[in-house]
Amino acid sequence: MAAWIKIYKKEMKDAIRDRRSVMAALSYSIGTPLIMCILFIAMIDKFSSPSALYLTIENSQQAPELMRHLQSKDIFSKDALPEGKSAKAITLTIDDGYLYAMQHGELATLSITADFSNDNLRSSIRRLQRELRSFSREVAALRLIVRGVSPEVIRVLDVQAKDTAKPEAKGGFIIGVAIFMMIYAVFISGMNLAIDTSAGERERNSLALMLSLPIRVSDLVVGKLLAVSSFALFGLCMILLVSKIAYAYVPWQELGANVIIDGRFALYMLLFSFPLALLAASMQLFVSFMAKTFKEAQSYLTIVLILPMGMAMVTGYDIGPDMLRWLPVSGQQKALMEVVKGNALPWDSLLMATAITLLLTGLLVGALMKLLSSEKTVFSL
Repeated sequence: MAAWIKIYKKEMKDAIRDRRSVMAALSYSIGTPLIMCILFIAMIDKFSSPSALYLTIENSQQAPELMRHLQSKDIFSKDALPEGKSAKAITLTIDDGYLYAMQHGELATLSITADFSNDNLRSSIRRLQRELRSFSREVAALRLIVRGVSPEVIRVLDVQAKDTAKPEAKGGFIIGVAIFMMIYAVFISGMNLAIDTSAGERERNSLALMLSLPIRVSDLVVGKLLAVSSFALFGLCMILLVSKIAYAYVPWQELGANVIIDGRFALYMLLFSFPLALLAASMQLFVSFMAKTFKEAQSYLTIVLILPMGMAMVTGYDIGPDMLRWLPVSGQQKALMEVVKGNALPWDSLLMATAITLLLTGLLVGALMKLLSSEKTVFSL
C-alpha cells in the first residue's frame, strides 16, 4: 500500500474521532440552509403580500377620493391605527387648496415629509409615491375624457415586455446567494481538520515523529491534502442534501422563480467544486503550517477566507467585472448559476477557472513540500 494512502487513512480516522472537526463540517452544512430557508420565506412573504401601511396624513378632509384610493391599496391614516400596531414616521401633507385645484382642473400640491435616508422607511416611501403617481394618472385620464380627448393621446409608446426566461432562470439574486452558500461550505468544512493536522500536530510533536519515519514529504502532503479535501466535499454533500429538503418548503412561485436542486445540479456542483476543495485544502494547510501556533493558524485562516467569500459574493450579486468569470470560485459559481437557469455551460471560462484553480493548488502543494523540508517549520523555530 502506498505511503500516502496510509497517511490519508490515518488522518481520516483521527478526524472522525475528533468531534470538533466533525461538528465544524456539519454545523455549517446543516445550519446554513435552514437559516437561509427561513430568510427566503420571510423575504418572499414581505414582497408578495406587503402589510398595511399607517402614516400621518394632514388635512385629509381635502382629498376624500385620494383617501379612498390609498385605503384600497392598504395605506391608512394613523387615526385608524389598530391596537398593537405602530405608524411609520412619514407625513403626507395635503395643501389647503387641494380640493379647489382638483375641482377646477389645476395642479394640486402634496408633500411627503420623512427621513429618506432611513432604510426602514425607504420601501414605505417608495410605496406611497407609487400609489400617488397611480392616482395622478387616473385623474389625468378622467380630465382628458371630460374634455372629449382620449387618454390614449398622451400615450406615445405601448411597450409590451415578453419574458422568455425559464422559471429556473428568474430570481438571479436568490440563486446566486444559494450557490454562494454551497460553495463556501467547501472552504469551511475542512478548515478545522486542516488546522489540527498541521499546527495541531506540530504542537503535539506528532509531526516531527511522523517525519522521522521512512516516508517522503510528498506522501505526507498528499495524504493530508486529500484528507482535508474529503472533509470539504463531505460538507458540500451535506449542504446539498439539506438544501434539497429545506428549499422544497420555500414558496418560490410567489416570486415567479424556481430553485431546483436535483441530481443533475448536485453532480455538476460536485464536479466543479472538486478542484476548489483541493485549492481550499492546500491553502489552509499552507497558512496553518506558516503559523507558529494553533490559535495563530485560526486567526490567519479567518482572514484568508475573506477572499473566496468576497469573490463568491461579488459573483452572486452580479456586481463584479466580467473578468471574474475566468478566476477560481467565481468561475465555478458562474457556471453553476447557468446550470440552475437551464442555459448552456460557459465552457471557455469554466475550463480556464479550473485550470487556474489546479495551477494554484500545485504551487501551494510545492510550497508545502518546501516548508515541511525545513526544520524551522517542523519544530516551529
